[in-house]
Amino acid sequence: MRMVFGLVLIIGVGLAGFAVYMAQGYIAQTQAERDLLRAAQASAVPLVDILVVNSPKKYGDPLTPEDVVQIKWQANAVPEGAFTDAAALFPEGAPGTRIVLRALETYEPVLAVKVTEPGEDAGLTSRLTRGMRAFTIQVDVSSGVSGFLRPGDRVDVYWTGTQQGQDVTKLIDSTVRLIAVDQRSDSDQADLAQIARTVTIEATPMQVAALTLAQSTGRLTLALVGSNDDSLFSEVEVNRDQLLGVSAAPVIEVEAEKVCTIRTNKGGQSVETKIPCTN
Repeated sequence: MRMVFGLVLIIGVGLAGFAVYMAQGYIAQTQAERDLLRAAQASAVPLVDILVVNSPKKYGDPLTPEDVVQIKWQANAVPEGAFTDAAALFPEGAPGTRIVLRALETYEPVLAVKVTEPGEDAGLTSRLTRGMRAFTIQVDVSSGVSGFLRPGDRVDVYWTGTQQGQDVTKLIDSTVRLIAVDQRSDSDQADLAQIARTVTIEATPMQVAALTLAQSTGRLTLALVGSNDDSLFSEVEVNRDQLLGVSAAPVIEVEAEKVCTIRTNKGGQSVETKIPCTN
């Protein structure tokens, strides 16, 4: 009987020791996982709320409070112009609808440049910068970059005409922003390969005056500027002689012929007679 009791006691102590061992291992693992979680939380990027669309939107579609949802976004990667709350996107007391200016895909952030102000339409007036005016230039297949222009592009404007009896082409405006091509102001339209007849640019009143005069006295040509091109140019002008490599004719001074005369009095009158010059 004593042997049975001793055996049971030994087995009980062994099981208790094993249980303590297992508990210590579990506690150590839990503490390690807790430390890893705390370290991950400490190094995690803070998140902020921003507004995104909950369905695809194309140019001209209305945007209402029902079309947006709030999601978490990395605070250090929030796009410029993003809205962080519905009160900023749809201010209280303002019309509750904006118009989409550029296509938006599902869960894409709503940016200020992609929507109009509350209650505004999607016309050209909503695309003009403060203090700027819309000016239309007539173009064709050669002067309009063969149909590759689209709203939002930037172009250089060249004038070709006659100056001081010479055919001249010169750069008169640089990196001007296009806001419409023909009747299209949507830069996301797919049918872009069309030959435009007119383009509308954004310009200051002084630029409008200069371009109006240039268009009435010569021919305007557009040159497309690269999207990442920020280079600046000094005066650009080429005339016909420079184009053909013709040097200006030297000016030859012709010495005036020397004339010698003598004066004689005949009948009370002074008469001047030409004679050969001796020196």
